[in-house]
Amino acid sequence: METTTKTKSRNNLVAHVKEDRLWSRHEKMSEFGAIPKNGVNRQALSRADVAARKELISWAKARGFNVAQDKIGNLFIRRPGLHSSASPVMTGSHMDSQPCGGRFDGIYGVLAGLEALEAMEDTGLKTSRPIDVVAWTNEEGSRFDPGCMGSMVYTGSATVDAFDAVEDADGILFRDALSETLKDTPVDYTRALSEPVFAYLEAHIEQGPILENTGNTIGAVNGIQGSQRFQIEITGKSAHAGTTPIASRRDALQSAIRCLTALNSVMQDPEDILRYTVGKLEIMPNSPNAVASQAEFSIDLRHPNKEFLETKGKQISEACSEAAPPCEFKIFQTFDKPPTKFSPKIVTEIEQIASDLGYPNIILPSGAFHDAGIMASYCPTAMIFVPCAGGISHNEAEFASPTDLVAGAKVLAACLADLAA
Repeated sequence: METTTKTKSRNNLVAHVKEDRLWSRHEKMSEFGAIPKNGVNRQALSRADVAARKELISWAKARGFNVAQDKIGNLFIRRPGLHSSASPVMTGSHMDSQPCGGRFDGIYGVLAGLEALEAMEDTGLKTSRPIDVVAWTNEEGSRFDPGCMGSMVYTGSATVDAFDAVEDADGILFRDALSETLKDTPVDYTRALSEPVFAYLEAHIEQGPILENTGNTIGAVNGIQGSQRFQIEITGKSAHAGTTPIASRRDALQSAIRCLTALNSVMQDPEDILRYTVGKLEIMPNSPNAVASQAEFSIDLRHPNKEFLETKGKQISEACSEAAPPCEFKIFQTFDKPPTKFSPKIVTEIEQIASDLGYPNIILPSGAFHDAGIMASYCPTAMIFVPCAGGISHNEAEFASPTDLVAGAKVLAACLADLAA
């Protein structure tokens, strides 16, 4: 009887998650920072960001939800629970975008969270715990580096003061942009940092092609793959291109090519899970009639298995030491973040609810970083992915269908209701 009642309540809730309402709000949000080709450039703490925040607040206030903001500018929308002192279940994402970004990255998680709250309000659903929708400050890091400032400060892994002197490309200080945003955002109260959270659940477009390629609507995300980044510096000797015999050259560019050829072999992964990227290559003196004296390139490695990632990281030095001579090389590790594991219990819950609602689904890791990766060390956390066309993201062509967006919002609403019950 209890199961039947729960199923009826869930079915009633998801029936009130409205595709047209969710889609129209995506369209409205895309006006803030709109650029050609249906793209969005909504930088953190910009005027477009403030305008988007005000619009979100207006929707929340129209439904009687409380709105708060903390010292780093994280925005919180709360639907009260029966026990006001209980730690909340939290969902959300970010509102800022890449300079040539799309209409769905980040903002979908915020709007799906609001849609879930509105569906609960429409059905009169009572939850024991409060439910918060959060819009994190500066997830992208494209205006102020690093990204995920809001979630880092909230969880105590960084302080607001640590970012005061960070400048954007125009020399504007983070502290000044934050001050303006806090002043211009109308909220009910200021929320304290590091308040307890019972669980965190983030809905997001996949930003990759796996769901679309496998015909799945929902991804139950079990973690975020680890990442290591390296900078390789190769030193040779500049020489005249027309007079220096090849056998006596110390050509840094040719050395780099040998290193990259060796690394391409080392980084072979039959399962195609490893992400290996050389995204930057610089040559000096970069002249058509001079042998290169210096070559520098970056390496970005990502994999969900810590041991596998560490093994591949160690093999970089081994491969370059054999391929670089007669040039010299140095390797610098610039970033090291172990894989993030999400709550198996919540991941299973997502998978089960998606199946119950008739949505084909798979468990998969996230290849990109998210605020959920910061929250995972703070409280039980997981993510829900929906497909995006061609796996394209951080691009004006980014697209997710209304049908997939509402499917993710329905799974989110059901999960939030269960967690908050």
